[in-house]
Amino acid sequence: MYLFGSLAVALALYSKIPVPIVDWNEKNMKYAICFFPVVGVVTGIVEYAAGYVLLMWTDCENLFFAAVMTLIPILVTGGIHMDGFADTVDALSSCGDRQKKLEILKDPHTGAFAIIWLCAYYLMNAALWGEADISVLPAAALIFPISRALSGISIVSFRAAKSSGLLRTFQNGAQKRRTRIVLIIWAAAGAAAMIMLCPAPGILALTAALLVFWHYYKLSKKQFGGTTGDLAGYFLQVCELSMLAVLVLTDGCLWR
Repeated sequence: MYLFGSLAVALALYSKIPVPIVDWNEKNMKYAICFFPVVGVVTGIVEYAAGYVLLMWTDCENLFFAAVMTLIPILVTGGIHMDGFADTVDALSSCGDRQKKLEILKDPHTGAFAIIWLCAYYLMNAALWGEADISVLPAAALIFPISRALSGISIVSFRAAKSSGLLRTFQNGAQKRRTRIVLIIWAAAGAAAMIMLCPAPGILALTAALLVFWHYYKLSKKQFGGTTGDLAGYFLQVCELSMLAVLVLTDGCLWR
């Protein structure tokens, strides 16, 4: 029963999926991060279903298709990870010291650089979906659980930049070793499925994900002294965009 509580905590925090209200106690927090990729599975299923319907059963133009595919993750998650992306690029653009960057992450106000980079992110995301065809959909659906598995691994593995905050709460409450093993299994299963669906593009997309993960590790350590919830969200968004770019841009070269 406590696993259901952990699932409910993960879905309540990281998505807009309706779930019963549960207490955020030690028992329910212990394995909550293990269920983080479930949000990605739901997102991937909705993306695939919507994309299939739009491409096969309607005469919609590429722009409408791209807009729908770009909006679906926001509707499922409520944009929680994009908030982390925006705060992180704001902090990095400040060119301040480590303490200044951490203060910007906590600041509820949105800076100009955050807005600029949010526009750039969504423009690129929509442009990539506008170039995609139905052959990309199965592998693209796997991007979402894989990125969340990697983000979850960082949460239970990287040093925390702050002694308080939501990420620290999850770190303190998590059964780290078991959670890390479960998330590695999630990531390995998603990677294996992607490679089976499209061997060459899949390997390239996974390589891109690992490179972004390495960049995230080095960035968080050097610029912030560790990771935070915002940085984990930043990684997730950059990882998803990078994997999508590789899958779409290698479509004509390697899929056939």
